[in-house]
Amino acid sequence: MTLTQVTLNSGRDIELTRLDVFSTYDGMLEGYPCKLINDHLLARLTERDQPGYRSQPIHVITPPRSYPYPDSEPLAFGPVEELPRVYCRASFRSSPVRAELDQVLHRSWLTVVWFQNDLTSPVAEFVNAAVATLAWDEFAEDYEL
Repeated sequence: MTLTQVTLNSGRDIELTRLDVFSTYDGMLEGYPCKLINDHLLARLTERDQPGYRSQPIHVITPPRSYPYPDSEPLAFGPVEELPRVYCRASFRSSPVRAELDQVLHRSWLTVVWFQNDLTSPVAEFVNAAVATLAWDEFAEDYEL
């Protein structure tokens, strides 16, 4: 089921079919956000083992990293390094990437993960802002219905 349609800057129309939203550091019981933790989180997000997304290719949009305490004393795992507070994982589909494929029998799909600071704007706005510049033809894969 299509939740919303987005027109990328390239002119391609893609359909949002699923959206999951997570707190970036939910479940972090010990320690503090640092480069090691963030690198591990980003690597895990690229794995195709997430329920509901297992067979789709995944593209993670590189998030900004901030250093809120630049003058703090040295810590065990390096400085505090924070990613935005929320990350979104969304499934999109579109017409096939390869022009020679039958437009009736084939589609392309892609799971996209991005980070954002909050959820204050409407869903259609923050989804559109996150993926507008996405290079769909580079990251998506075609599949047969």
